[in-house]
Amino acid sequence: MKNWINLKMELLKDNKVASEYEKLSPKYDLISQLIEARIEKGLSQKDLAYKVGTKQSAISRLESGNSNPSLAFLEKIASVMGRKLVINIH
Repeated sequence: MKNWINLKMELLKDNKVASEYEKLSPKYDLISQLIEARIEKGLSQKDLAYKVGTKQSAISRLESGNSNPSLAFLEKIASVMGRKLVINIH
């Protein structure tokens, strides 16, 4: 059985896979940043949900990539964690 890094490198040799991977990168980078910030604050998903005024399941869906959150929702989450949402177009 291959480890994840080797499998990822092998899959990314395919241009179609690499292209799709690149398209998803911003979404998953944001998710990683949100999870990291929540953990640094010492908050569980339930704690964060309470402070934001939503349900834990909404935070779970966000962190798993199974939702399409509004900018307002992301700003509220960032604010609760003492962060600021910044969006850049390159």
